[in-house]
Order: sequence, then structure tokens, then C-alpha cells
Amino acid sequence: MKQKKKVLRGYAHKFGDDINTDYIISGRYKFKTLNSRELAKHLLEDIDPDFNKRKASGDLIVAGENFGCGSSREQAPLAIKYAGIVAVLAKSFARIFYRNAINIGLPIVQTNTEKIESGDELEIDLASGEVHVIKNNLCLKAEPFPSFILDIIEVGGLIEYFKKYGGWKIR
Repeated sequence: MKQKKKVLRGYAHKFGDDINTDYIISGRYKFKTLNSRELAKHLLEDIDPDFNKRKASGDLIVAGENFGCGSSREQAPLAIKYAGIVAVLAKSFARIFYRNAINIGLPIVQTNTEKIESGDELEIDLASGEVHVIKNNLCLKAEPFPSFILDIIEVGGLIEYFKKYGGWKIR
């Protein structure tokens, strides 16, 4: 079977450890609207008020340990996705955030992020699990996504996957 190749390229915006879902999207917004595009306008503003002005579509969020801890609401990964962020890289993720991200088709990559700096251009191969830091030709290893997870990400999430395939594809 031919292995899929899903490569993302973008610029890093680095944050620290324990970035919880209330930092990702403040409760003062997520309880007022379910509109993901509106929520995306306020992404990470409690820890970086200018983030929305600096980030561009196609950029990446990079963090330390325990990214996405806190509530189990899907608004956090949805706000990230609708803000145009193409992936999140972190040393570790809260389990419920990880699952919610996959469910909506947001790639999340668990890797050692210590040598990545804000502004670094990264290239991520989701199938091989390789993260390249372009400026210094550094290659970081991450766990590659299984083919069925790549399929879910490729079509935009679990609901879109089931709409397209009508159930799980038989391999």
C-alpha cells in the first residue's frame, strides 16, 4: 500500500506549557457564541493580545507540555482551525483536546519543541512524523499519523469523513 504524504509548511508562534482551553479562547467569548469564525478573532488574546494581528493563514502554534488542558469543549480547536492555523505542535496534549482536534480535522503533532523558536519556518510531514526547522536544517521526530487519521484530517474532520465514506473505510 502506498503511504500518503501530507506536508504542511508555515511559521511558528511559540507559547509555553499548560496552555489551557480558556487561554486558547476565553470563556467571555465561548459562552456568548458558537460561531467559530467569531471565536477565531480572539484566539490566545489573554496571553498574547496581538496574536491575531501577527498570525497569518497557514501559520503554526508551537507549545510546551499539556497543550489544551482544561474544558472538553470543541471551541478551542475550532477557534484555532478557523483562525487559519494549520497545525499545533507541542511536547504533549491534553487527551480530550487531542481527540477534539482530530475530530474537527486539525493536525496536532507531538514532538520536542524546545529547539523551535517563534518565527521559525517549519515543514511537517504528517505521514512520516518528521518536523523540519528550515533555518538550521534540523529534523525533529514525531509519531506519524496512521493512514485513517490522515484520511480524517484530509477531509476536514470526523463528520466530513462519515459524510464522504458513509462509515469506516475497509482496508
